[in-house]
This record gives sequence, C-alpha cells and structure tokens, in this order.
Amino acid sequence: MDGIKTIIWDWNGTLLDDTIICNSIINNLLEQRNLPRLSLQKYKEIFKFPVKDYYQKAGFDFTQEDFKIPADEFIVSYTDQVKLAKLHSEAGEVLECLKSRNIKQFILSAMEQNSLKKSIEQYGIHHYFQAIYGINDHYAHSKTANASRLIADYNLNPLEVCLLGDTVHDHEVAESINCKCILIADGHQTKNRLLATGRLVLDRLIDVKNYLPPINNKKNENCQKS
Repeated sequence: MDGIKTIIWDWNGTLLDDTIICNSIINNLLEQRNLPRLSLQKYKEIFKFPVKDYYQKAGFDFTQEDFKIPADEFIVSYTDQVKLAKLHSEAGEVLECLKSRNIKQFILSAMEQNSLKKSIEQYGIHHYFQAIYGINDHYAHSKTANASRLIADYNLNPLEVCLLGDTVHDHEVAESINCKCILIADGHQTKNRLLATGRLVLDRLIDVKNYLPPINNKKNENCQKS
C-alpha cells in the first residue's frame, strides 16, 4: 500500500463479524416459507449486491410477495441480533496501526445510515473514522454513488485511496472510483469469488498489516507485520 493515504473500510463482514448471524436470519425466513435452508458455504456462494438478487438466488419468489416483505423481516431480526456480533478479532489492532501511520480512515457501507452509526458506536471505534457513509434505506442496493460522494466531499485523490472489503461489490465500487482495493476472504463471500476479481485477496484481516507502509519512527514499533 505504498502511497496510500486513505483507507475506505466496508463494515459488515470486513470489520464486523456478522456473517453467521446473517446466514441464520435468512434461514429462518426461508423456513417460514417452506424453502430449503442455506449452508454457510452456499450462503457465501450466492450472497451479492443488490441483495434482492441474492434473495432470489436463495429461493424467494417475488411474484408471490414483494421483496420488501422479507427484506423488512430480515432487518427487524438483524437489528435485534447484531448486538451479539463481535468485531473480527484483529480489527482494533489494524485500525490502530493505520492511525499510527496517519492514514485517514472512512466507513462506506450498504447499511442504513442511522443503524450503521449506532452499530459502530457500540464497539467504541468511531473515533478512528473521519466520516461514516451509509445509505438511506434498508435494502442494500449499492455503495457506488456514496463512494463518489465521499471522494468529492473530502477532495481525495483516488490514486492515494485503498478500499478494504469482503465482497465482489467492494471491487466494483473501487473500480468505479479508480482506487486500489484489497479483499478479505473472511466475510460474506467465498475466496474463489473474490479471487475472480483479480484483486489481492487476504485470508484474514490481520494480514492487512503486511501491506502497510514501512515504520519510520519508534512511535510505531508496536505495529509490526503479522
């Protein structure tokens, strides 16, 4: 990440370890409709943005009910259960390493803005971020427009930006704003799907440390490569 001055973080699946919770909730919704459950592997193989497309792959029939019905049911359950989710164990360490190198950090998420801010504040890490960009509803369509707005709002040079995420959509967002991207295969999609983007794919969040700029002063000696 030489030359990188700004990191744009995805939230769900990248910093927040909520994949199993999401898989469990969608399975409850499927069972209520007498549809087959998804194994965690199958979930990671079909999850995508916009999530409406993923719901259809999971088996929901939108000729029988409007997409907003299961989507709203999901959000009610998720809002209740996400409080039980934890950050990926290495999240705090990586955030602190980036801060120690004076790298600006932002959150860019397909989560609704108010819910996103509350979720981040719950973990006491909001102070790491210059700004938090969510969307205006609960239907997780895309982050592309907000990515462009973030770049413009803070007058960022895309060549000095790297987006860190866990889905193919993060690659697509990075492509749309012409910035670098690193994907982490410990979230909502399989490693093979991420590798197909041609991006650098890491197995764990802690591996990000191996790609940070060199440490040039003693202040950062506690932030070594993993």
